[in-house]
Amino acid sequence: MKHPDTLDFEPDFMRAAAFFRSQKNYAVSPLRRLQGPGAYSVWAKDETDRMGLGAFKALGAPYAVARLVGDAWFEKTGEILTPARLTDADVREVAKTQTFVCASAGNHGLGVAAGARLVGAKSRIHLARTVPVGFADRLRAQGAEVVRSGDVYDDSVAAAIVDADQSGATLLADGTWPGYTEIPKWVMEGYCVIAEELRVAFEANGQWPTHVYLQAGVGGLAAAMAHMIRLNWSVQPKLIVVEPEAAACLKASHEAGVATRSDGPDSNMGRLDCKEPSIVAWQALERCNVTYETLTEEDGMAAAEAVTKLGIATTPSGAAGFGALCKQLPQVAAGSGFLPLVIISEGPA
Repeated sequence: MKHPDTLDFEPDFMRAAAFFRSQKNYAVSPLRRLQGPGAYSVWAKDETDRMGLGAFKALGAPYAVARLVGDAWFEKTGEILTPARLTDADVREVAKTQTFVCASAGNHGLGVAAGARLVGAKSRIHLARTVPVGFADRLRAQGAEVVRSGDVYDDSVAAAIVDADQSGATLLADGTWPGYTEIPKWVMEGYCVIAEELRVAFEANGQWPTHVYLQAGVGGLAAAMAHMIRLNWSVQPKLIVVEPEAAACLKASHEAGVATRSDGPDSNMGRLDCKEPSIVAWQALERCNVTYETLTEEDGMAAAEAVTKLGIATTPSGAAGFGALCKQLPQVAAGSGFLPLVIISEGPA
């Protein structure tokens, strides 16, 4: 099925929510109240054990894989595939002929591999040489073929594109660029589930956040969250997108008024170390009234240590929102009712 190449992001988040509710390993991730810096408490959405993969990206690629298998099944049979049918033997016979290829700094690849494994398809993940051996081992444990491609993430992205073109595999990236936008929108559609879980929780407890800190690599999570918050949260917070200083491509794009690279050294916030923005994510963020904050490498490390001491073991990438909160705290007026929300986006593994 051929999809148009557009920059619009209008997710069918109810479809994504219905898909995940049908999965045996789905549960709403915890919303924790932490004692933050100063006298303020912090809402923390804890994604560190999401669906056994240890990161929010468990909601992205597996959902996109399911939609792609559904497309293939519909083309073959004319039947609209329900989530309950995904693991049936006849569907798996079709799925096993499919291979999904991507580049990854770790977590997106795990999502692709897990999604492919669920339906009986194959996966091949391109990793730069800087990605730790532990991530490669976790990918292989999910049944993926791992290929080391280049020195940095951009190299592995280029290798995955060539691989898909030459092998006939399906490229399942989480970034977008001219000519490639639609499949990553499904990845982002899966991330919308996080914002909807939060909306339900805040509607129930009445304690809405005043500020939401959203870490970003290519921008998929930040854009999905920002879109949903602006769409249907009854109390509107300030939205702050957080990037490493070494890879602030979304901030650079905002300032330039056009999607823009932001080159710099390697960052210890490895899952956020993306020099090229998703053009769909950037476009969505531009209409969501967000501001930007950047972190030094030292900021990222300090945030990870602080959040881990508060009881949620994570990484500099996972704690980046908390790092930005700490950086901005001196600007917050005492007695302002400040109640921030951060996303702890991954565990330490």
